[in-house]
Amino acid sequence: MRLAAIQMNSGDDVGANLATASALLEAAAGQGATLALLPENFALMATTQAQRLAHAESDGDGPIQALLAETSRRLGLWVVAGTIPMRSVSSRRLRAACLVFDDRGLRVARYDKMHLFDVDLGGGERYQESAAFEPGDAVAVVDAPFGRIGLSVCYDLRFPELFRRLVEGGATILTVPAAFTVPTGAAHWEPLLRARAIENGCYVVAAGQEGRHPGGRVTYGHSMIIDPWGRVIAAEASGAAVVSAPCEPGYLEKVRAQLPSLQHRRF
Repeated sequence: MRLAAIQMNSGDDVGANLATASALLEAAAGQGATLALLPENFALMATTQAQRLAHAESDGDGPIQALLAETSRRLGLWVVAGTIPMRSVSSRRLRAACLVFDDRGLRVARYDKMHLFDVDLGGGERYQESAAFEPGDAVAVVDAPFGRIGLSVCYDLRFPELFRRLVEGGATILTVPAAFTVPTGAAHWEPLLRARAIENGCYVVAAGQEGRHPGGRVTYGHSMIIDPWGRVIAAEASGAAVVSAPCEPGYLEKVRAQLPSLQHRRF
């Protein structure tokens, strides 16, 4: 099988973003991908809560979800769809929902981003995701014919206990859709991704937003795929791109057998 990470520079025009995402998914399928990951906020990189609310969808209903279902079915491609703004049933805030569609176009999983990015990086760069979103409260591991997919989103990457829970649930492929900032990305993105691959003996697929977005936000890009030994086997620093690489379950099993750290845990 082949994994693909899709890198985008999304803006505030949902139609344009979806057209780009569709074209890149087609390119991924053309490269032989079995599973493709879209980045965080692939459909909308909003600057205001009003924009998010205007395009927020209800669970199982909405044009973004309909397009994802149709595209995955048409291409015969498993799609892990970054995040879209989803209405909450218990709050006026939204959920940042990562949806998974199988190769028949059926939605088979949903993960709501659990760790929200409330940080002050200095120099006027400050984020408070909790003002717009409420956190998810459940991990998600998805059965697929080629393995089990463990879902995460962006800031989740800094919390290794989440990834260990995913592996305890049988995950062999970890997906990380993201919109990392430039300063944190340059310092931490690749080391954290490689650490999650190494400590869990998993393939890691990381799809990022890149470049300048409406409102002046700049994201890091550097989408990549990492094998269970921690080697970066495919990467792209900038620009809209499909990053793809083979996934070999036999190699994953070999790595876990050679270095059985998961069996040696004391906690």
